[in-house]
Amino acid sequence: MSTLFISDLHLEEKRPEIIEAFFDFLSRKAHNIDALYILGDFFEAWIGDDENTPLQVTVKQKLKEVTLSGTQLFLMHGNRDFLMGLQFCDETGAKLLDDPSVVTLYDHPILLMHGDSLCTHDVEYMKFRKNMRDQQWQALFLKRSLVERQVVAQQLRTISQAKNKGKAQEIMDVTPAEVDSSLREHQVDVIIHGHTHRPATHNLEVDGEPATRIVLGDWDTHVWYIQADVTGEIALINYPIEQPA
Repeated sequence: MSTLFISDLHLEEKRPEIIEAFFDFLSRKAHNIDALYILGDFFEAWIGDDENTPLQVTVKQKLKEVTLSGTQLFLMHGNRDFLMGLQFCDETGAKLLDDPSVVTLYDHPILLMHGDSLCTHDVEYMKFRKNMRDQQWQALFLKRSLVERQVVAQQLRTISQAKNKGKAQEIMDVTPAEVDSSLREHQVDVIIHGHTHRPATHNLEVDGEPATRIVLGDWDTHVWYIQADVTGEIALINYPIEQPA
């Protein structure tokens, strides 16, 4: 048996090749395993559980098939889908995880995060993140009509894309000291996260002890996932997504 981790699929209707790659991944990899963890930015945008586009409906059906097979499904909010809620979980059989969360993976504690909270050098984004995660703001936003929320979401995406173009790449990556602090605070030696779109396995040293940071990639040209099993091996794996002609 095994456990899989994915993040940053950014599912949306205009990228059908990623949708198909995800459904294929579920059918071939995610049924009848111990668990599947989705660590944020599953959808390109999520404006509330009451929106039910054809894509959302189909994705929920596919995830329900996974949980019915016996696989535990866990979801963590990202910076794109932090409004995903309990209704989505009820319809799929998933469980929401706090960011960060420590889970015991085959007798070994692992720290799971989306990853954006580690990017503390991006001061402007950290302020934006704090505002968006405010429960009062979220409650007021969800009271708006679907149409209003769709307009606001598109505006926020446009602003974000424009601002990111002008930022140095290192600012949008994790702050090494913040990684060390998180490992130290949670008393673990392995951290798994996404968000940065920089897949890699980093060997670290924290307080003189070895540690590992494994970064999931975004599903743009490749499927990226982490596979762990009872042997203790944790492997970062990828394969290409068939691109439209």
